[in-house]
Amino acid sequence: MKATVNDILESLGRIAPFELAESWDNVGLLVGDPGRETRALLLGLDPSLALLEEAVSRGADTLITHHPCIFRPFPAVNITTPGGAFLERALSQKINVIACHTNFDNAVEGVSDALAAGLNLTNLRPLRPVNFPGSNNTGLGRIGSYSTPLSFSAFMQQLYIFLAIDTVQIAGTPPQQVKTVALCGGSGSDLAEEALMNGADIYLSAEIKHSTARWAEESGLCIIDGTHYGTEQPAIALLGSKLESQARQAGWEVDIYQTQSEKPAFTFIHKTDFKQ
Repeated sequence: MKATVNDILESLGRIAPFELAESWDNVGLLVGDPGRETRALLLGLDPSLALLEEAVSRGADTLITHHPCIFRPFPAVNITTPGGAFLERALSQKINVIACHTNFDNAVEGVSDALAAGLNLTNLRPLRPVNFPGSNNTGLGRIGSYSTPLSFSAFMQQLYIFLAIDTVQIAGTPPQQVKTVALCGGSGSDLAEEALMNGADIYLSAEIKHSTARWAEESGLCIIDGTHYGTEQPAIALLGSKLESQARQAGWEVDIYQTQSEKPAFTFIHKTDFKQ
């Protein structure tokens, strides 16, 4: 059975209802034709030219990214800029581009659930709940626990392995034992106070503001910045598995790929790299 872009949008709407997106966000089909047949999807975090070229090379006609390719209105489509070049390339290759951003952040079994599952947390609930018909677990972030507390060292070893990164930034005093963990995939400084109020030993997120880090020092909360890429990348596999499940149920003839080329935006350079 053939699938259309609109079929994929309806599937995504069941996984992460678009109504859950924040008011400032831009989600759904941002480039393309909802009635067009789709044979292959490529999933990634960022709408970059590199990801678009991977879609072309792998024969994917639809690109699903977490971050939207059109976030704020363009005053002009200047194809000498990265954003303009991306749109020109997508349109010239007839590649549909769909964003599944804060709707997937807020969804049940969404971005933060993927992060929590990778850290083996249980008894999960939203850190900042959102009222949504038919669900009691929608909202930003998650807070969960371990049945048996971990040492801080054991928690960190698990964290490094799962996030596949070599270094993190920490603000505040690390706890001796880790029982309760709050987290938010992606930029989550604004949820730090909720983490403390809910009794978290550790709050894991990314793009932590300097002022939030100082606040953590004086509030007794240990905050770990696991990078934006590191804390959100696990969600791509989760979204892919959910789409594959729905594709099988619907009998769609569509291939679903996860990016193999996408890498963290930042690299870490130590001062010894410049030692003479």
